[in-house]
Amino acid sequence: MLKQRTLKTLTRAVGVGLHSGQRVEITLRPAAPDTGIVFRRVDLPEPVDIVVSALAVTDTRMASTISSGDVKVHTVEHLMSACAGLGVDNLYVDITAEEVPILDGSAASFVFLLQNAGIVFQEAPRRFIRLLKTVELRQGEGDNAKWARLTPYHGYQLSFEIDFSHPAVDATGQRVLFDMSTGTYSKDIARARTFGFTKDVEMMRANGLALGGGLDNAIVMDDYKVLNAGGLRYDDEFVKHKILDAMGDLYLVGKPLLARYSAFRSGHAINNQLLRELLKHTEAWDVVTFENEKQAPAGFAQLAPAW
Repeated sequence: MLKQRTLKTLTRAVGVGLHSGQRVEITLRPAAPDTGIVFRRVDLPEPVDIVVSALAVTDTRMASTISSGDVKVHTVEHLMSACAGLGVDNLYVDITAEEVPILDGSAASFVFLLQNAGIVFQEAPRRFIRLLKTVELRQGEGDNAKWARLTPYHGYQLSFEIDFSHPAVDATGQRVLFDMSTGTYSKDIARARTFGFTKDVEMMRANGLALGGGLDNAIVMDDYKVLNAGGLRYDDEFVKHKILDAMGDLYLVGKPLLARYSAFRSGHAINNQLLRELLKHTEAWDVVTFENEKQAPAGFAQLAPAW
């Protein structure tokens, strides 16, 4: 049986929110089978749980935000991406503010935290959402066109293409394909950092955003070049970060997908709209388990390798 996974023990980190600039403590705790991933705001007089789901997403401007009533947690996508990449099904995320800490701007710190705590199997079958029919979401036309698509696939494969008119981005790879059966998430994707432009950062700060952003947790560019002293971590780090984000956004559906995701200039909004479209078309998917691990897609039965 292909089994669900949680943590062996708890693990903690302290950081700042990318947009709020607030200090925030985060504690990752083991959870029982079929719990899913639950964010818990422990800074409130009465702790409030927000169970991850596509329908819990209430804001996709600059990041993915999930809510329960008036209680929110912003910027969940990097932690969710790490959970998707390592196959963590059940987890409590205790958080002391309304934004997940940005840490180094990638998912690498979350991968380290999860692997440091230890990932263990649970005595319950892992449930996958399997695509049966293609679901697509498109916006705009011509130079403004954006789209994302899920198609049937025995495994999990993601391809993404970006289109920026910027010298530093144009000099790198702008299309990447990652397959969970042949690639290694922690090595190939997790270290890709979020990125932005100095002119946009200035505008966002004027609007109370990006208050915790800087060269230690993002790739920052002026009109011509990357300003970070160490340069890029990958030759195609920009588009790999979009894959990282997409994996986090899509894992908000609440179960791992068996599908091929492909996208052009997509973002948090289209990714969530795609999930909502998928859930609306119940004939386009089903939920499957694997009693025989050999019937599961390659690479899904084993725990993800450490660094």
